[in-house]
Amino acid sequence: MSSADPPGEPAGEPAGEPAEVPAAPQVHVLGVRHHGPGSARSVLAALEELRPDRVVIEGPPELDPLAAYAGACGEGEELVPPVAALVHAADDPRRASFYPMASFSPEWVALRWALAHEVPVRFADLPAVHTLAPEAEGSDQHDGRRSAVERSDPIATLAEAAGYDDPERWWEDAVEHRSTSSLASFEAVAEAMAAVREADAEDGRGEDLDNDRREAAMRRVLRAELKDGARAVAMVCGAFHAPALRADAWPTQAHDNRLLKGLPKVKVAATWAPWSSGRLALASGYGAGVRSPGWYAHLFACWRDGTDVVPTWLARVAHALREEGLDAPPAGVVDAVRTAEALAAIRGRPSVGLSELTDAAQSVLCGGSPLPLRLVDARLVVGEELGEVPASVPLTPLARDLAAQQRRLKLKPSATETEVVLDLRRPLGRDRSLLLHRLVLLGIGWGEEVHAGASTGTFKEAWLLRWDPELAVAVVEAGLYGTTIADATSARVAEQAAGAPDLASLGRLVEHCLVAELPEGLAAVVDALAERTAHQGDVLALLEAIEPLARSRRYGDVRGADTTRVAAVLRTVVRRAAVGLRPACLSLDDDAAERVRGLVDAAHRGVALLDDGADGTAELSEPWLDALGQVAGEARVHGAVAGRATRLLLDGGRLAADEAADRMARRLSVTGDVVGGAAWLDGFLQGDALLLLADRALLDLVDAWVSEVGEESFEDLLPLLRRTFSRFEAAERRRIGTRLRTGERRTSGPAREVDLEAALPAVLRAAELLGLTGLAGLPGLPGPDRAGATR
Repeated sequence: MSSADPPGEPAGEPAGEPAEVPAAPQVHVLGVRHHGPGSARSVLAALEELRPDRVVIEGPPELDPLAAYAGACGEGEELVPPVAALVHAADDPRRASFYPMASFSPEWVALRWALAHEVPVRFADLPAVHTLAPEAEGSDQHDGRRSAVERSDPIATLAEAAGYDDPERWWEDAVEHRSTSSLASFEAVAEAMAAVREADAEDGRGEDLDNDRREAAMRRVLRAELKDGARAVAMVCGAFHAPALRADAWPTQAHDNRLLKGLPKVKVAATWAPWSSGRLALASGYGAGVRSPGWYAHLFACWRDGTDVVPTWLARVAHALREEGLDAPPAGVVDAVRTAEALAAIRGRPSVGLSELTDAAQSVLCGGSPLPLRLVDARLVVGEELGEVPASVPLTPLARDLAAQQRRLKLKPSATETEVVLDLRRPLGRDRSLLLHRLVLLGIGWGEEVHAGASTGTFKEAWLLRWDPELAVAVVEAGLYGTTIADATSARVAEQAAGAPDLASLGRLVEHCLVAELPEGLAAVVDALAERTAHQGDVLALLEAIEPLARSRRYGDVRGADTTRVAAVLRTVVRRAAVGLRPACLSLDDDAAERVRGLVDAAHRGVALLDDGADGTAELSEPWLDALGQVAGEARVHGAVAGRATRLLLDGGRLAADEAADRMARRLSVTGDVVGGAAWLDGFLQGDALLLLADRALLDLVDAWVSEVGEESFEDLLPLLRRTFSRFEAAERRRIGTRLRTGERRTSGPAREVDLEAALPAVLRAAELLGLTGLAGLPGLPGPDRAGATR
């Protein structure tokens, strides 16, 4: 790479006056590390020195229309990094690419410098119309060469040659923290990368068709700029590409044209989207990420503003520790600064890095413990910043509607998790709830509803909100359904209803439509539900749909929704389920019985919600309880289901306690199937020990049954009983054990009389050993001299 003479000087002056010599067109390649603060500083210094009349940045040319928005977009409106350029296929938004930029990204610095100095700026890379297009079937685009091959990490190779085992550490020492001439640094980086590429070629790792096409596309843009009259072009690109973009290394234009000929295309669209510091971190999975974006932002800001890096960082660490309730006095900060500087000198580093600052903070401010620093790592080292995109940036209609609602409802997106509690009695709370529920239906996971300390149907909701940058793609994708949140959600719900796998899914969709107040979507779901119910012969599917439909019918009025059609469908579902319940419960294995028991429980909860009778749904309890009675009395029904049905009838008042005891006695007969009896008992008791504690007759039946089981069957019975009783609370199990140990057992014969006269000496001796006195005069102690027998 060579430096350029100052552009724009007139030609024809004597050779002794260099200022008058016309400058030849020059391309200055500034090879950088993406998101490197040192590279950003060097780019800024190089641009100030070169004063180019064109700036070209690595990136697809579809970003060209977005460049202007990186400058001032109006009063108080501008892009606030971190942000990302989003390019997506117009007809398939899931095919998308992000191009993130932070305040310390060299690309962002170059873009801002060009706009501030009114220098034309362009992007150069393989166009997204090609990279986002699916490859044409049967096309031979590889020309016999490999595409996207694995190659060595150039930075790792250079680090190893320099004696470093950590590539990131080498780059920081050799490039990021150096303060030598910027142009000299870029020249050295280009030469080093050329050596790495040459070594890769010799080892057979340099053949990469995708990379060759990208560099050919970059050179095409550079040629166009020179043809357009540019005298000095500054090209900001990844360091690996620098050797291929130097003008003296360009292949012929025909060579590049052959590489770019015949590539598939797809229509694309581009916009800016907010990004977050967390998504810049390597841990997020972003390929060009960095380990510590928060630290890099601090580092670049200090370099740019001329402030000291070390004391300001440690002051921030101390402040964060104090916010966590930990001691971090100012004197400790002073000592930590000295320690960090000493560590950098001992380790031979050109300046203090994050590792020295972390070690100093841990030893001085945290007493040697790494735990306190973990509390502030996400806040400082990674960072919690979320970028902002002004309203003037072109967005999809749906994204524009979402942004307008976020502003109106004062729900600002944040990269940190925030809990919001909504009062649905207030217009603001209600509108926020509607937006969040609709976004969930659209697949835009900004919020997750959590327990708010109240049951469904009350006037309180709690949500955990966190905006991840990838949600921008979800918003674009949802825009295919409509131009507003309400219209798009209704359309997507209708699509989901048409493809719902079962009645339960449709029932849940009904609930979602009610809480999201989507009358058009609700109509489409109910239509699908009515049609599916009319042809549904699967009783289990009908059972699964009852509870969500009942909740919708029960709580729809609370939210002001019309559930008349829901009630009509629900009546059909419950009646058909009741008719088919007994046959569906016959000949079940253990796994199927467990599922049926859960569905019967859920359906019973749903029927129990129908209590007002205004639309006839309260009458459904009769056929449902009759169906449970048939299941409970059928000997061929699996014990787990029959036992559960018996318990539901007992709790509902349809079965007397003595009749329930008789059924238990029959099921727990020692002459019957012991394993089947255990399954019946498990269904009957299911997680509730109060029944055994309240009814001694039932407890005695269980106790007698277990006591009389033969040894050969007890080993099979024990795991089943353990499962049943393990569902009880520990205190309940203790009370059952105590009651069985100390209580009287019912027996068929007369109670055995106690010989008090024979027992008296033992009683008195035990009292003496325990230090008890005053037994004289107690009723029941025989003998006239009992008073004298005590001390």
